[in-house]
Amino acid sequence: MHFQTNGTKESITKLVSDLNDAKLEADVDVVVAPPFVYIDQVKNSLTDRIEIAAQNSWVGKGGAFTGEISVEQLKDIGCKWVVLGHSERRHVIGEDDQFIGKKAAYALSEGLGVIACIGEQLQEREAGKTFDVCFQQLKAYADAIPSWDNVVIAYEPVWAIGTGKVATPEQAQEVHAALRDWLKNNVSADVATKTRIIYGGSVNGSNCAELAKQEDIDGFLVGGASLKGPEFATIVNSVTSKKVAA
Repeated sequence: MHFQTNGTKESITKLVSDLNDAKLEADVDVVVAPPFVYIDQVKNSLTDRIEIAAQNSWVGKGGAFTGEISVEQLKDIGCKWVVLGHSERRHVIGEDDQFIGKKAAYALSEGLGVIACIGEQLQEREAGKTFDVCFQQLKAYADAIPSWDNVVIAYEPVWAIGTGKVATPEQAQEVHAALRDWLKNNVSADVATKTRIIYGGSVNGSNCAELAKQEDIDGFLVGGASLKGPEFATIVNSVTSKKVAA
């Protein structure tokens, strides 16, 4: 889950209260990623059951990089995770694959878990380049990082983020299965089995159960629906539909 650049002190207080009250399945890992300026507020008020991620971090050790936030600072205020390579960082801010790979390597070297985002744009999907684009982005992480132990891959088809267009469960599963296959062939069978691949892109309370049933979808990266506490709880708990399906 991530809040994007949303929220005020007041709305975050309400959201934290909803999350603290929510009944969440015990065996699901739950992480929230508030904007930097609210991380401390969330950390000090949110149940320990839910871990905190940042939405970005600097590519190396902190220093004279005005406006950036370092991994060291994130750890200092209690973050366990960082979201890297989000499509908005890639396509709005202009970060390239190698830069994002370096960021991931540095965060991991300092003990932060990485939610490593990948995904194709609409014109790339329409041109039949979905796998090419996703594999290229995945390879940039693989080339840079020493270990996959603390990495979660987040597949977000860019055309489905905040557009209301959600990938069908079959479309999402097809890409997740291909990503797992790429890991098996290019990293190791062990990493392919153990690495969680989560789906993002207009996930909500009504479509999460069908998505969660897919064999290679291990969870969700949630944007807009994460701003509604009860709906977010529904999404978290949808993971149990896999147990029923299994």
